[in-house]
Order: sequence, then C-alpha cells, then structure tokens
Amino acid sequence: INLQSIPIYLLLLLISTLRIGAFLLSSPFFGSRMVPLPVRIVFSFGIGIWVLNNIKLPSLAILVSSDLLPIVLQELFIGLTCGLTLAICFGAVILAGEKIAATSGLAFASQIDPTNGAQSPVISQIFSLFLLVLFFSLNGHLVIFKLLFNSYDGIPIGGVVEYKNMIKHALTSAGFLFRTAVMIVLPIVSILFFMNLGVGFITKSAPQLNLFSFGFPMTILGTFFALYFSVDALQFVFGELIDDALGI
Repeated sequence: INLQSIPIYLLLLLISTLRIGAFLLSSPFFGSRMVPLPVRIVFSFGIGIWVLNNIKLPSLAILVSSDLLPIVLQELFIGLTCGLTLAICFGAVILAGEKIAATSGLAFASQIDPTNGAQSPVISQIFSLFLLVLFFSLNGHLVIFKLLFNSYDGIPIGGVVEYKNMIKHALTSAGFLFRTAVMIVLPIVSILFFMNLGVGFITKSAPQLNLFSFGFPMTILGTFFALYFSVDALQFVFGELIDDALGI
C-alpha cells in the first residue's frame, strides 16, 4: 500500500466498521461491561476488514465530500437499531423478573448487575443469564451476525433508508416488550396471588400466624417451587422470544 493511499484505506475501514461497532455498543452481551472495550474495538475492526473486502462501498468522491456525515449517521443509526432490537428481548425478561420479585417479596434480594452496573433483583439476573445461555446455545450470535451481513445487501452503505418505517417498528417494539413480560409473569404471579389469598384466610382465622412470621416465608418458598417447575416452560418461551427478536 502506498503511503498516499493509507488515509483513504483508513477512511474506508472506518466507514465499514461503523455499523458493526454501533451494534456491539448497544447489544446486550457484546455491549456490556463483561466484554472489555478494547476487545470490542478489535472485534469490530476485524469484521470491518471483511466487510471492506466483500461489500461495495460508495465512490471516493462521495466519501470526501459533505455527504460523508449523513452516511456516518446512517450507519450508526442502523447499528444502534439492530442492537436495541436485541436489547428489547433481554429487557422483557428483566422486566418479568422484577415483577415476580416485587410480587413475591424478593425485591430486596438485589445485587449489582455486571452487565450495566446497576442494581437489579436476583430473579431478573437469573432470567437474564438463562436467556443468554439459551441465546448462545441456539447459535443466536451467529444468526445476528449473518443478519448484519445481509443488511449490507438490503441497505448498502450510502443507500436510501426509510426512517419512518424504522421509527414505527421501534415504537411498536415497546408493546412487544410489555406483552412478552406479561406472558412470562402471568402464570407465576397467578400462583402467588392464590397463595397470598390462602395466607390471608389463614392469618385471619389464626391471628397468631401473622403475615411476617408465616406469610413471607410461605410466599418465598412458593416462588422457588413455581420457578423450579416452570423451567421447562420458560425455555420454550425464551426460545420463541429469541426467534421473534431475530425475525426467524
């Protein structure tokens, strides 16, 4: 490579890594603190080299003109959209775990979540790790990168993007988050509701069995049993959630 062509090659490499890099920053696992930032940078540039050799890029006259800024913003927008779509899948599971913890009295059992550095209930972290293991066991990471590579054919670098449709799908994805969270929460919360109803009748008929000494231990124990016997059902629900998020 000539010395004069090195800046041009670096510019093309930067353009080809923007979409992948934005996805790695906004996706649940790859954008978390568990993956160091240097690893993500090296990984994005490694994939960018492949994209640079296999994807048709805009002409050099376009890249050195004022059209470069819209292309950069468009690539970042597409990558962030792909990452946030996958983040909604994990957000539904985390929301379901928070509602189960709040209903069962386990909301106080929280610790630092290593993915985002904030406190979250233990049930939410268990659900998130369960979904993460299931995601990798179903080769979801390979599917998502394949979809990213195919996105260069559907929306090439510098191509026309219909932002109205993307914003519309982003707004409707909020309903997908709450609907999926309700589907996960409803069976377990229904069991806890009937348990709390039974505990209320028992404490009313026997006042010596107060709510703190009898109700909370029974509710927490019932939550553990409900989660234990619902593992088989949850794996199918999480699998369908991953399929919906990836559009399979």
